[in-house]
Amino acid sequence: MTFDRISWPRRTDRMTIRPATTADLPAVFAVRSLPEVAEWMPDLPTSYDDWLLRLGRSGAVDRMLVMEVDGTVIGDLYLHVEDAWAQAEVMEAGKQAQAEIGWCLSPDRQGSGYVTEAMAELVRICFEDLGVRRLTANAFADNTPSLRVMERLGMTREALTRADSLHRDHGWIDGVTYALLREDWKG
Repeated sequence: MTFDRISWPRRTDRMTIRPATTADLPAVFAVRSLPEVAEWMPDLPTSYDDWLLRLGRSGAVDRMLVMEVDGTVIGDLYLHVEDAWAQAEVMEAGKQAQAEIGWCLSPDRQGSGYVTEAMAELVRICFEDLGVRRLTANAFADNTPSLRVMERLGMTREALTRADSLHRDHGWIDGVTYALLREDWKG
């Protein structure tokens, strides 16, 4: 497990970041089940039990960190470290070389820089502690606040995919992929 290779918790100026525990899941569900949050998330959880089953089947809890301010979980972060595509002769050098990152924040904390602060620390963890060489983040192209976070982190838009994402309310819309290489990181 990726998180076992790092000492936790991590602290920024205003928050603590740590792996999610079972005790955190009700707070994460409370945020993710809000319609205004779920608009840009992969799903709109309506039942805590069903959401837990999906988390368990997908292994998502193993890739979930929480942002905590004054003992309150205000959102979660996603970190999935994976092997890069590589030809057979150099496959070993591609092991655990890239990661996908993501975030979800309570609406009452949005607009205060919490996600940027947490993600800056997660980017640092990826590059310095885990030795990852490439990070990616994906979003619906209409999710302007998330695109701004990616740009504040120094990520570059690598792909705009036309009408490739089926949104539950908006139909087929564009998707984007942003990336950051360790050598381009201004940490």
